[in-house]
Amino acid sequence: MTTRKVPVTREGLERLHAELKELKEVRRPAIVAALAEARSHGDLRENAGYDAAKHDQAMTEKRISDLEALVRQADVIDADASSAGDEVRIGSTVLVDVEGDEERYTIVGAIEAKPTQGLISNESPVGKALLGLRPGEEAVAAAPHGETRLRVIRIER
Repeated sequence: MTTRKVPVTREGLERLHAELKELKEVRRPAIVAALAEARSHGDLRENAGYDAAKHDQAMTEKRISDLEALVRQADVIDADASSAGDEVRIGSTVLVDVEGDEERYTIVGAIEAKPTQGLISNESPVGKALLGLRPGEEAVAAAPHGETRLRVIRIER
């Protein structure tokens, strides 16, 4: 079975590693301490503190597992090399005319996407529409409210 590689910038991979380290070295030990404290109170059947700590433990272990899988699947893209050309690629930051409004987007892999911060997934309709375009070229992206016209003004990096 082949693992699907997921594009991620070096900064994005560093953020994943930092979160993983925080969960393993800070959050996990804190939960172990909370479980020990809750156990010291006796009967676990009606112990809300114990139940809450067990829930936190399950959620933390799930996130650790998810992050480890993401790190294994990561295919680090070199943002400098990706944007060195004159067409939009993963890692490119572009200034775009979106139906009369200027927007700045950085095209990233799906695991890094944060649209409110201008980090647009390469798998999103807008990201797909922009990939491969050169300054001055236009595309149409499907959006919930209908089609959106996009024109690349310039590739910034």
